[in-house]
Amino acid sequence: MIHSFLFLLALGAAEERAIAFLSREVPAWPAENQCFSCHNNGDAARALFAAKRAGYSVPSESTRVTVEWLADPAAWSDQKGADAFSDEALARIQFASALLDAIDVGLVEDESTLDRAAALVASDQKPDGSWKLDVSASIGSPATYGTFLATAVARRVLAAADAKRFAGELEGADRFLRDVEVKTVLAAAAVLSGLVGAEDTAAIAQRERCLELISQGQAPSGGWGPYVTSAAEPFDTAVVVLALARLGGHEEKVKAGRRYLLETQIADGSWPETTRPAGQISYAQYISTTGWALLALVETE
Repeated sequence: MIHSFLFLLALGAAEERAIAFLSREVPAWPAENQCFSCHNNGDAARALFAAKRAGYSVPSESTRVTVEWLADPAAWSDQKGADAFSDEALARIQFASALLDAIDVGLVEDESTLDRAAALVASDQKPDGSWKLDVSASIGSPATYGTFLATAVARRVLAAADAKRFAGELEGADRFLRDVEVKTVLAAAAVLSGLVGAEDTAAIAQRERCLELISQGQAPSGGWGPYVTSAAEPFDTAVVVLALARLGGHEEKVKAGRRYLLETQIADGSWPETTRPAGQISYAQYISTTGWALLALVETE
């Protein structure tokens, strides 16, 4: 009983440290670089919006400039300088996802901005129903997503914006998520997230395949890596935890994943970056990893 109480106290402190860290980093990027980035102003900002929705105190100034920029999707393609988006389709997904959460917590009042953002996202869908990215040859990472995670996140944006208007695109995404062969833990978690709420035969069968991979891939530490045999990583663990929590019925696995995230957090509130291959140094991956980890914690309380 005492151990559980202390764990809950530590978890709250972990979330607050992560919020404090990202509240500094999110506004620092545009101030220092005169541009916006997918990692700071997309993934990390989205995590701060989710924290606000969960009832945490998030300084309004930490996201003010980002919110103003997210609310103008037409300006997203005007990025200049060293951080000009190498994959505009990915950037649109990341910014639209952050915009969706900004609207959800009342930071953007004009909901028509989401319709415009969703139209941009929809325009990048491939004929097979997926969102294949320039980096899709890789398994996917915190800042680059990969095809499976990009498709699941894009689907979330379109469904929230206007399920009727984007019915064709949603049908294509649903077909892809049901039919695609899933071989990795990260892909399984992404597909599982995209299938939440679906109860047709194909979705149920695909869900079982994904859950089997996730069960096989859980490390003794409680976390997950990108492959069944991989060491656990914060990013992959966060994506799995989010998917299992949204599905429901897997509380012990979610709890173990949360403990892993708590144990791997750095004292300043961040998490070590998940990179491909592992062990590399990347500021973009560092910030996106921290954003995903915080998102997993605040959405699974």
